[in-house]
Amino acid sequence: MEAVILSTQQYNDLVSRLDDLNRQLEEKQKKPQDTFLDNQEFLLLMNISKRTAQTWRDEGVISFSQIGSKIYYRMSDVQKLLDNNYRKAFKNNRR
Repeated sequence: MEAVILSTQQYNDLVSRLDDLNRQLEEKQKKPQDTFLDNQEFLLLMNISKRTAQTWRDEGVISFSQIGSKIYYRMSDVQKLLDNNYRKAFKNNRR
């Protein structure tokens, strides 16, 4: 095995670069619940109309953020909506 000798400055530069790469990887691997969907993405994901999304917002079914006319939904809120409305399958004993 061959040894490589680095100066203190070179070592610090290398460590800094590795830290930057690590931060970039962590940013790209954000958990899905940490991401936001715009209104169009939400409509497509849930397969609903604009009117249904508006009703859900008005009735407090789903939380949202609004900046100007743009509406955003946190993926964790979408997951919570689906979890709160989850119904377990039941066993059908008919034969």
